[in-house]
Amino acid sequence: MTLALEPSEPSVLRPLLRLAVPIVLANLLQTGYQITDAFWVGRLGAAAVAAVSVSFPVTFLMIALGGGLAVAGATLTAQYAGARDQAMVDHVAAQTMIMVVGTSMVLGSVGVALAPLILKAIGVAPEVYAEALGFLRVSFVGLIFVFAFAMFQALMRGVGRAVAPLAIVAGTVVLNFALDPLLIFGWGPVPAFGVMGAALATLGTQGLATLAAIVLLWRGTYGIRVTPAGLKPDLAYIRRAFRLGFPASIELSARAVGLIVLSFLVTSFGTVTLAAYGIGANVLQVVTIPALGLSTAAAALVGQSIGAGQVERAARTTRLAGALGFMVLTLVGIAAAAAAPAIVGFFVSGDPAVVAEGGRFIRIVAPAWGFIALQLTVVSTFRAAGTMVAAMVLALVSQWVLQFPLAYVLSRPQVLGTAGLWWSFPVTNVLTALAAVGWYLRGDWTTMRLTGTVPAGTAQVIVEAITEDGLPRV
Repeated sequence: MTLALEPSEPSVLRPLLRLAVPIVLANLLQTGYQITDAFWVGRLGAAAVAAVSVSFPVTFLMIALGGGLAVAGATLTAQYAGARDQAMVDHVAAQTMIMVVGTSMVLGSVGVALAPLILKAIGVAPEVYAEALGFLRVSFVGLIFVFAFAMFQALMRGVGRAVAPLAIVAGTVVLNFALDPLLIFGWGPVPAFGVMGAALATLGTQGLATLAAIVLLWRGTYGIRVTPAGLKPDLAYIRRAFRLGFPASIELSARAVGLIVLSFLVTSFGTVTLAAYGIGANVLQVVTIPALGLSTAAAALVGQSIGAGQVERAARTTRLAGALGFMVLTLVGIAAAAAAPAIVGFFVSGDPAVVAEGGRFIRIVAPAWGFIALQLTVVSTFRAAGTMVAAMVLALVSQWVLQFPLAYVLSRPQVLGTAGLWWSFPVTNVLTALAAVGWYLRGDWTTMRLTGTVPAGTAQVIVEAITEDGLPRV
């Protein structure tokens, strides 16, 4: 996979950016939930920040367990969109809704029941436990909204419509910004919920976002329509989606469990290190958004191209997105490394120890951020093509062969100590990106197609014409 752009690739640039820009903006706004929470929770001190930090990997694991279903739905939607099969696009959306809602209810209930045992197993400090428990339980209750809205976003991207999710996210983030200080610190008759208040604010706003998404799907406003008849379970499709989504769930879960295991290790270094890790993770989440948006947009276009039988266009999309993401995140990483103490100080004021450790984390990991973008793009292409096993294997190798073993060995006192935790990130990112590129160059993903052949003159047409910008109009 070369980073040099071919002369013909500008034809891919316009549709890629038209889809990527609203995705990036929506992700930036959605990250506003975490930034707002981190900002206001940071006013409560290092123990409160640590409570949120230790809860995130656990919640992410639950999301990851069911995330494969959304990945399967997005992949099939994009390929059926490219194959011009409107009936199957609608059918995939309805069946994905059934599976996602059911799965989220089960996982959320299990999470609420097991939250105390999970936190005790992680070994959180006594001063962190109570706040973490409240935050974690409310987060588990809200899983149904997280799953449902993520499904809506994935389906919209699959048919090349990313503006509607952006508008919904914009409204709910503004509301969350107002609710956070109110529920965290209290005011008048509203009690102060502390750290749990941040989770309650997010729960309420994500619930509203999900309601808006359901209304749009029911009305068919943006090219996908869910009807009561479509909500009748199709067992044959559900089995197919589970088979397709299972490797994706394993992939996402491997990353999530890796974060939890790493949290075990980080927790053993104390509250300051855990707080620094949480802030660094938030910063990483923000700065990778441009690359994540590019890779997500690329996945939608790759899926549509494969569904339409245009494999070369899919390959050019991957090369372009990978090159842009690598360059953008490398530049951002250099800037972040230079401003590391100021960035951490924004989240935690008046705690020099956390600022110093968090600044060291960012200075170490930031220069290799470009390789994260490269990895994201290639893995997104594998998913869009239906080559889920490749993405799964890369995740397993990344977390369990590289990340955790490196963090454990390098963090020993006789090696690098706390700095060893942070060095495991750039080493893992570089090696995983190189492995992903090597797998991509084998070309296995080009042989996958999930929709069969495209019937000539089919009556189930969702794409009247491929417009000059390259995006299917539904």
